Amino acid sequence: MGTAGYAPPGWPEQVRPPGVPGWETTATAFLLDACPPDYRGYPVLRRHPVVLAAFAVQYVEGQLAASRDGLARVRVRLADQVAVEVVQAAAESWQRETARLVRTRRAVLLVEEALRGRLFAPRM
Repeated sequence: MGTAGYAPPGWPEQVRPPGVPGWETTATAFLLDACPPDYRGYPVLRRHPVVLAAFAVQYVEGQLAASRDGLARVRVRLADQVAVEVVQAAAESWQRETARLVRTRRAVLLVEEALRGRLFAPRM
């Protein structure tokens, strides 16, 4: 059984724990920030956080796939264009971006689960 007010590891700092008053408002703001700015223009996404969460999951997963692809191809794509140290710096940037997106994906998935009614409990 879950506990209202408990936020699991990976929960976004800017979102109040699930079940506490106002948490869905902070969840909506977080999810909108995780998506392209144009998503703010769709009333259904602003009015229905669970729908927004589904869109956010899809968007972040697409970004993560693109980042992994960019990392896999960066050395070949840039080898003849810039110095080796620039290629290495670009690869490191892709690695950092991929790691950021992995964290964002986890946070978005947790928020989606909470919006669908899951309550989280600390592990004993």
